[in-house]
Amino acid sequence: MAFLGLRLGNETQLSVADIQSLGVQAEEHGYDEIWMTEGAGRDSLTQLTAIATATSRIGLGTGILPMFGRSPLITAMSSAGLAAVCNDRFILGLGVGNRPATENGHGLKYEKPIDHLRDLIQIVRGLLQGEEVSHQGKAITVSQVTLGPAAPKVKLAIYIAALGPRMLELAGEVADGVLLSWTAAHYLPQAIQLVRDGAKKAGRDPSEVEISGYLRVAVTDDIAAGRAGLQQQIARYSSSTHYQNFFRSTGFEAEMVGAETARDHADNPAMAAAIGENMQEEIGVVGPADVCLARIEELRNMGLTKLIVAPIAIGDLKESYESTIRALAPHQI
Repeated sequence: MAFLGLRLGNETQLSVADIQSLGVQAEEHGYDEIWMTEGAGRDSLTQLTAIATATSRIGLGTGILPMFGRSPLITAMSSAGLAAVCNDRFILGLGVGNRPATENGHGLKYEKPIDHLRDLIQIVRGLLQGEEVSHQGKAITVSQVTLGPAAPKVKLAIYIAALGPRMLELAGEVADGVLLSWTAAHYLPQAIQLVRDGAKKAGRDPSEVEISGYLRVAVTDDIAAGRAGLQQQIARYSSSTHYQNFFRSTGFEAEMVGAETARDHADNPAMAAAIGENMQEEIGVVGPADVCLARIEELRNMGLTKLIVAPIAIGDLKESYESTIRALAPHQI
């Protein structure tokens, strides 16, 4: 049976009991993994721990942990701890985050992100494999650090969230998988090729690197409401220079010009209105379950082998998650 995962947005409107309930429902309906976001508000690790205590099979991934806010040792310790709680179902998803969040939110310098992530992964992987690690990198240096007997007994997969070419190649070079987000369908083959190129340059078998990614999905018969929800999400991300530049680089210059002209706040209706149907259809899907499932299958055939559904709320948030879980379920129960 084809892989299907679920992204949870870590919304504070959902209680811990709600998060656990959604995790249980996803597991019961046959989803393979749950990925939990992290930005402002609650951290992703505690939310995944709550899901871990209520489930027994489903994989649990951080989508993603921004790297600058945690040292390599803390990252490895947290990963080992959650792996122990969930009986080794944990997947460590890492990303560089962005400059404003790092410098304004964490009070840390956003320097050498590619080098920092490469060093971080090398150190964390060694620690999780039970090694004593000494590493002098371009961004991070540690000496004689170890997790000791707390290291997991089985391999823990490490994924990189990637948008642009350098990060995509880095994923192929050092990670077990790549986590794509907001990747336009027309750009997907190029993105996958960049991951494979990175693997080849590092002397790795490209097939060893999993191609995973989010697909924003509004399962609904109310097409207008679904498109409005998708527009708003794209507009919100477009208010970040980091994502705006990515959208421009993947063919949506006109939409970003319109959004920039309208921008005074991420919820500005004019900003959302600048996101036309072409862009919506390239990076998301709106419609009844059969339409959404057909789009999922198309993207799988293009190489997105580990597709993760990211539900767009229409009306009540929890009910939207639940209805999406049921509508797209690998196991209809």
